[in-house]
Amino acid sequence: MTAPAVPQRLAAPEAGWTDSVDVVVIGSGVAGLSAALKARELGTVLVVTKDVVASGSTQWAQGGIAAALHPEDSPEEHLQDTLVAGAGLSDPEAVRVLVTEGPDAVRDLIDLGARFDTMADGEISLGREGGHHRNRIAHAGGDATGAEIERALVAAVKQAKGIRLVEHALVLDLLAAADGSIAGVTLHVMGEGQLDGVGAIRARAVILASGGLGQLYAATTNPSVSTGDGMALALRAGAKVRDLEFVQFHPTVLWLGKSAKGQQPLVSEAVRGEGAFLVDHTGKRFMQGQHELADLAPRDIVAKAIMRQMLATGKDHVYLDARHFGDEKWRVRFPTILASCRSHGIDPVRELIPVAPACHYSSGGVWTDLNGQTSVPGLYACGEVACTGVHGANRLASNSLLEGLVFARRIAAHLANGLPEQREPVVDRRTPGLVDADVVPELQRAMTVGAGVIRSATGLSEAGAAIGKLIEQPYDEPGTPGWEATNLVTVASALIAAATAREESRGAHWREDHPDRDDLHWFGSLDVTLDQQAVPQATFVSRESEENDRHG
Repeated sequence: MTAPAVPQRLAAPEAGWTDSVDVVVIGSGVAGLSAALKARELGTVLVVTKDVVASGSTQWAQGGIAAALHPEDSPEEHLQDTLVAGAGLSDPEAVRVLVTEGPDAVRDLIDLGARFDTMADGEISLGREGGHHRNRIAHAGGDATGAEIERALVAAVKQAKGIRLVEHALVLDLLAAADGSIAGVTLHVMGEGQLDGVGAIRARAVILASGGLGQLYAATTNPSVSTGDGMALALRAGAKVRDLEFVQFHPTVLWLGKSAKGQQPLVSEAVRGEGAFLVDHTGKRFMQGQHELADLAPRDIVAKAIMRQMLATGKDHVYLDARHFGDEKWRVRFPTILASCRSHGIDPVRELIPVAPACHYSSGGVWTDLNGQTSVPGLYACGEVACTGVHGANRLASNSLLEGLVFARRIAAHLANGLPEQREPVVDRRTPGLVDADVVPELQRAMTVGAGVIRSATGLSEAGAAIGKLIEQPYDEPGTPGWEATNLVTVASALIAAATAREESRGAHWREDHPDRDDLHWFGSLDVTLDQQAVPQATFVSRESEENDRHG
């Protein structure tokens, strides 16, 4: 299958205004706001967010943030759990950075005002999730950790000097200097006054923290803003993305029926951490014997086991049984999930919870080194949009918030050694393009069927062909719907290129035509870049080359 060419840049009106700052941060979740708070010590910072500041994925994080905070736990144990979940592809040095710097990053959050749940003695209450051998998940509001972290960070940013915040703004493309390095961004602001319409911001550094790609699929836990914008604009700027085939499908998403589309309610892994277990329609506990941790196995193993059970029984969901919790535990520990279930007519205190896997998290993304630098000078990335090497083939539960914190701090520390000089942007002569906004439902259907939990050469080829036809549909109405659709097809094409190339099953990538893990041929990563015709190309990078690449 030949991958289709994607637009080389987004078709948009010429910039009607210009501005200049030292650092542009794209995104306002835990990674973006943490980066902004640290970078403001270096110069002027502009945070650009597509919706209101708290609209991204961070606020939806239920389970918590993983860190070795308990005296009986250790970074080394956290490292080992992370490496096991990553199915051989996590970068040990990147993971070591995460687990050793993580506890201090969490304490920084507390100093900023984040309020985590505590026990009677005042110590942080720590829960457990899939893949962890220790209780190391700090949570807030029972199951509202992300919302509390976002609240604390937003408050800190709004009080900070030197940070400007622009909401309702979509970054379109990166401005490039003559040598290909980054000189700023173009963006569209849906506002009034000077910052209205398409404009250009010159900057000495750009930090991508724009989140994931969940809207590629018909059912996802991601909010509507998760349209892969950061990955798409990085690809168009010449950056490489890595491990994009490893899309994590959360095993326990509330099943709302066959017709349910878009963002679906998450039933946190922490529910299983507290003793809930999976059963099929006959009441059989099918995770027994699947893994030493049974219902608390890593997410890829649980998601695959659920899919196998669904295929074997001909059903489109399974059940989570947490009736033994009782009313009080549900109200205190999981109030958000309890309210969500009840709003959909399910009472988990007395009933089984119908669940099925749905797209949850991209373990891959824009490649970075240990300081958050991408392959394009002046461009940095952190959070879900980035591939730091931590997650490998499958993210360990609750490592995502921690990764955003840790690598945002590392980017700021690196920039503190000296911001790049302001570069002069050159005229962008790449061919502009735009995809019809109406193709998104068909794109999501094609990706769900052909590049979902279970994949094959045939399914991926059919999905790629369908997306190729969608790209060919001309569209001449610049605006957020068309720009998002174009970003989605760009990332989808790159993902399919990687998933087609990797002929094995590993972590979150499950090929039914290549069902075994193959370390002889596939012990390494796949980088995807756009060639001169803007066609995604996947290149295998051996483990040794990968580590040399990231560590310098």
